[in-house]
Amino acid sequence: MKKQYQYIGLVSILVLITAVWRVLNAEFHIYHLVPVASLGLLSGSMLQDKKWAYAIPLASMFLSDIGLSLFTNTQGFYGVSQIVNYIALAMVTLLGTQLVKRNLLNIAGYSVAGSLVFFLVSNFGTYLSGYYGYSFSSLVECYAMAIPFYKSDMASTFFMNSIFADLLFSTFSFGVIYLTLLSKTSKLTFSRAK
Repeated sequence: MKKQYQYIGLVSILVLITAVWRVLNAEFHIYHLVPVASLGLLSGSMLQDKKWAYAIPLASMFLSDIGLSLFTNTQGFYGVSQIVNYIALAMVTLLGTQLVKRNLLNIAGYSVAGSLVFFLVSNFGTYLSGYYGYSFSSLVECYAMAIPFYKSDMASTFFMNSIFADLLFSTFSFGVIYLTLLSKTSKLTFSRAK
């Protein structure tokens, strides 16, 4: 039971850190350097109870959207593309459920894959919002405009920040779990104490 409270406490701290970090990123204009997707990957990989695996990263995103609305000029809740972002985060969490063999190489690979999944799905949400119109050419334009801006000085602020953040925070969060809890089981659970 004590270990159960440790899991809940540690994950609660990670949720709060993730939410606050996302708000601070918006406030200081350090776009996409956020640990939300890596929290989804961690939850999907480590939590046996899948309702918690999905609820934790989604709760973090929801809390940060509230924080963005209350404390910044960035809109926290912004329509259909935001709903798709939540779906993208759930898909990254689903990807995390496949991460069973947790070593540095696998965590890095899944982190990059999670970034790509989030990029592809979330930008489809931008297309669905109608910003570029609703044709095949507008879909192509939407993704072309979302490509990491390799030709400009913005290369460090969008897609590359997402990949860097997911690699950094996944390594950090999996490392924290390993070092602090030293779990002998392959998955953590949030089942009710009997």
